[in-house]
Amino acid sequence: MEKILTEVELSRFSDMIDNATKVVICAHVSPDGDAIGSTLALKHWLTRKGKQVTVVVPNIFPDFLHWMPGALDIMVYLKHEEVVAPIVAEADLFLITDLNDSSRLQELEACVLANPAPKIMIDHHLNPTDFCQLVISRPDMCASAEVICHLLHQLGELEKITPDEATCLYAAMMCDTGAFTFNSNRAVVYECISYLLNRGIDKDKIYRNVFWTYSLARMRLTGYLLYVKMEVLPELHASIITLTNQERKMLGVKNGDTEGIVNMPLQIAGTKLSIFLSEDTEHDGVVKVSLRSVDDFPCNELSAQFFNGGGHKNASGGRLYCGMEEAVQKVHEAVKSYAHLLKGPSPRSPKGESL
Repeated sequence: MEKILTEVELSRFSDMIDNATKVVICAHVSPDGDAIGSTLALKHWLTRKGKQVTVVVPNIFPDFLHWMPGALDIMVYLKHEEVVAPIVAEADLFLITDLNDSSRLQELEACVLANPAPKIMIDHHLNPTDFCQLVISRPDMCASAEVICHLLHQLGELEKITPDEATCLYAAMMCDTGAFTFNSNRAVVYECISYLLNRGIDKDKIYRNVFWTYSLARMRLTGYLLYVKMEVLPELHASIITLTNQERKMLGVKNGDTEGIVNMPLQIAGTKLSIFLSEDTEHDGVVKVSLRSVDDFPCNELSAQFFNGGGHKNASGGRLYCGMEEAVQKVHEAVKSYAHLLKGPSPRSPKGESL
């Protein structure tokens, strides 16, 4: 296990925790498995220490994460602003988890920044900004949950966490690595997992809870998107899938039913890049962009340059402020601009041939 803080930083972290009474833990907009699992693990850990802890997220999170211990207690700012705002205003410590910039809090940002209470960032994204008094950032790690594992180990706490805490951490790491199929090639990742297994988690059940709980609508959506909506660009080893809100209503799609769709085209031999465009269900005129890639293609650079986003080399996201038709045009332009990295033989194609 790695020491991620200096002795001075570790002492400062401990003092900030010890001096706090009312703690608010925040995650990024459209929280994913790492965001939810990391915040919940921290909540359980701090609650055991006698702190009054509230997890607050900007908007709704996928239904398939609601099974996590404590998930039903998470406060959604956009749904309960009148309740959440006073809690945020009264906090004497913030843990900002799985985000590197306050702008990723979106509607929650102003409320959090208005409170001068100290803030600690725990994250694994590139280029953290300095809006927090203590920044614990490790972009080389597979998930914010892995950062937390190393932090707890350095504190001498990892061997003492409860099964609920270990479950949340494992689920978070599993979600952010596609069940440990990407960004998880470091041996220490599995050292973390061994600690969590020793705390009594059922990793097989966790996998089933996340990946084997699809609704009938999700199964039909998958077929529809892959057969009707997927556009393959063979010469560029790329694919584009789109989903409108009208199609969501037509198919009865619920929150979370689109999770993982963006990964599926990468199963096509030779594919290097997959892009999924979906209309935002909460904001008109906004199209969410999800990107996944394999090998060395930098979809985080593509997202930052064209889609107002960023993330990791092989897993990124962004947003376009336009309609779907214009969004598709912009995606085509973006992909073509990276043709020099996408064209040519792919090591994943049969015999190294192009698609």
